Amino acid sequence: MADAPTRRKRRLLITPDDVALWARLTRSVKPLPETPPVTVPPPEDNDDTIESPPFDPPGPRLPPPQRDAGTAPKRHAELSHGSTAGVDKRTAERFRKGKMEIEGRLDLHGLTRNAARGALTAFIRTGASRGHRMVLVITGKGRRADGDGVLKAEVPRWLNEPALRPLILSFSYAQPRDGGEGAHYVFLKRNRNE
Repeated sequence: MADAPTRRKRRLLITPDDVALWARLTRSVKPLPETPPVTVPPPEDNDDTIESPPFDPPGPRLPPPQRDAGTAPKRHAELSHGSTAGVDKRTAERFRKGKMEIEGRLDLHGLTRNAARGALTAFIRTGASRGHRMVLVITGKGRRADGDGVLKAEVPRWLNEPALRPLILSFSYAQPRDGGEGAHYVFLKRNRNE
């Protein structure tokens, strides 16, 4: 009996140009009558001084989690860098050392806070729906006098928001070869619908 052909996974790379193109394209699209309109906020000139509103970009949507009627939605514990609760010891070690295959990369350099948040949300949802396990999110280290860059500080918070947290097992700073503290490995939960 011949072995089944192995399936090669495609690497997912969303660039700032992709995000800008998507925003331009979606401005001319009219939503179907049964769907609410989706708006893409215009880029901000100075994203350091304006707090961004929640942004839910168009794109692939995962079905809502199944739950029994009358039960509250499951709350997920907040993750911090390197926490690997729920991951076996060997896998957690491989993850932290960057020894797992990186199945997608997202570079947020040059994006405003709103555009970066939208790109991250779309990237994580798409990666999870495709069954990716480890992805790399590049934020850069930032060069602000009062500390880290905006995106470096915001990405961990965004990964813990209700839209993304159910899809994520862990995140950690990358190894120096992959960007060090200017990048994050994100370990996604296994897609049970495969």
